[in-house]
Amino acid sequence: MKKFIVFVLALMVVSCSSSDEPKPDNETPGETELGEGQPGVVNSTGIAAWDALSDAEKNRIKGWNTIFMHQSVGADLEDGAENNGFKFEYFDLDEKPNKGLSGNVFSASNGNPFEKISEFKTNALKHKSIIKIAIFKFGYADISGDNIEEVKVAYKKLIDDLRIEIPGLRFVHITPPLVYLVTGGDQNNARTEVGSWMKDTFKDKDPVFDFQEAESDNGACGWDGIWGICNKYRSTTSCPSKGQGVDAAEGQGHLCETAATKISKAFLMSIYNAGK
Repeated sequence: MKKFIVFVLALMVVSCSSSDEPKPDNETPGETELGEGQPGVVNSTGIAAWDALSDAEKNRIKGWNTIFMHQSVGADLEDGAENNGFKFEYFDLDEKPNKGLSGNVFSASNGNPFEKISEFKTNALKHKSIIKIAIFKFGYADISGDNIEEVKVAYKKLIDDLRIEIPGLRFVHITPPLVYLVTGGDQNNARTEVGSWMKDTFKDKDPVFDFQEAESDNGACGWDGIWGICNKYRSTTSCPSKGQGVDAAEGQGHLCETAATKISKAFLMSIYNAGK
């Protein structure tokens, strides 16, 4: 009888110690191991590819700690992803990105790409012990004919530095968004040049989400041969952006909510490819 009582007490001690033991900070749904990944360009065909995945495969990305920093068009992608059942949780320097998909808007304003690059690096290094995938997105106001080469150098240095300082970190690159043109002008040329460079530079190492191809129907939309966002995808009174309202008649490129929901599937496919 005494032996039985001692045995029961021992079981109780083990049970209590197991349930009361605190879990490590990073023991969350966002800590699932990644596979080898699949580099390459993901364009509008990624929409159908995402739809073809099983729910189990899609849900794998919820287990990979991913940071996504952007401005307004990036918020459209976040809204579209959430409409598809994949919400990006908020993170910052203090709030840990340990919930799977996490996003934040740059404090650096649009038109200041180098400040954004610095801010992204600071955030990534702050959470270097838990992040698995990093995604930086330029805004359409960040790139002009005057800063193309400087932007290329700064962005390449950002990625190279983070590869060294956070071994094993995966990246998804996003070609810079375009604006709607009706009277002409070459302001999208600088963006498409950086987008082409981005694909050539990183497609052998990482997934590159060709946002420009998706929002322009592979160059079918634009003005005088210059790619631009298609009218059917942009934010209008008949289909506004969920969070950004209605665009001006020309010179902006936010996504209509319906378009954001559709195009964001290719974005989600890019994340999937980073860790599959």
